[in-house]
Amino acid sequence: MSPYVAPGAITRVAVVGAGAIGAAWATLATARGLDVAVADPAPDAEERLRSTVDRQREQLPPRETGGRTGDLTLVRDVAEAVRDADLVIEAGPERLDVKREIFAAADAAARPDVLLTSSSSGLTPSSFQDACTHHPERVLVAHPFNPPHLVPLIEIVGGSRTDAAAVDAAMATFAHLGKHPIRINAELPGHVTNRLQAALWREAYDLVARGVVTVADVDTAIASGPGLRWALYGPFATQHLSGGPGGIGHVLEHLGPPMLDWWADLGQPELTPELCRTIAAQTDDAMAGQDLDEVTRRRDEALQALLALKAASGIDAPADTHPAAGPAAGSAAGPGPGSAAGQGGSHA
Repeated sequence: MSPYVAPGAITRVAVVGAGAIGAAWATLATARGLDVAVADPAPDAEERLRSTVDRQREQLPPRETGGRTGDLTLVRDVAEAVRDADLVIEAGPERLDVKREIFAAADAAARPDVLLTSSSSGLTPSSFQDACTHHPERVLVAHPFNPPHLVPLIEIVGGSRTDAAAVDAAMATFAHLGKHPIRINAELPGHVTNRLQAALWREAYDLVARGVVTVADVDTAIASGPGLRWALYGPFATQHLSGGPGGIGHVLEHLGPPMLDWWADLGQPELTPELCRTIAAQTDDAMAGQDLDEVTRRRDEALQALLALKAASGIDAPADTHPAAGPAAGSAAGPGPGSAAGQGGSHA
């Protein structure tokens, strides 16, 4: 039997940080009938939080808003927020010093059967869990994707001192909250999905730097091409479908050798001030005349429609929540960089 609070027994969630990610977590949890206490010391935190949660709650599908709506409160102190919580979600900025302070305070105040999770987009749990002197074994990363109240993916990463039961409990808990968790079996800066994105961005930046294409061309190439397929199935399944009866084995046999040449020719750009200015200027040109709030609203509406279509079509395969074979959940590749509280880090 798990030593941690069972998913169905969770009634109160503590969120640390009322920024974009923390507010989205509050939206999702309250929409599912859970009471949420958000800790943030900023003077305008409560006004921003309630405005965001009210707006985002309208975007959620009926299945997540059909029952009781949980209570939402804002407090200034981490210990006060976590004291009665059944689950703790840290959603502060990516600063290791503040991250360590938050987890030390949460560890001292939260019950020992409560998971302490971080939404960090790139920091490894080993880099801050040693700040917890009581129960570091229940500390892990649960990294969502923006906007987290709509995008179901979440990456679960244990640190060098995280026990396997905590990882199992996190997989089950976030699946219960409607997320699609994947288990990351080694600590890496950026986890997995941000690393995959970074690989694409690296080549995209290099192509723009060389003048091969513009920023707008790159966006069109992905959004009107492979991005459409990737939104339905991932890169391996997409390759498998491309291979016809022979599947991915046929693709690797025929496209594998030339792909090695492509890999060898991929760029390794330096993010120079000149390249940053070029990318920013071209992006500004491509988005000129568009209201970014309106673009975001249309994006979120399209995300909702796509998720509903995938569910109706049966193209919806969350990872199972059972223990995975391979490296132990608590094994780590080593500590990484650091994190903090308030506005929240980058969740691309």
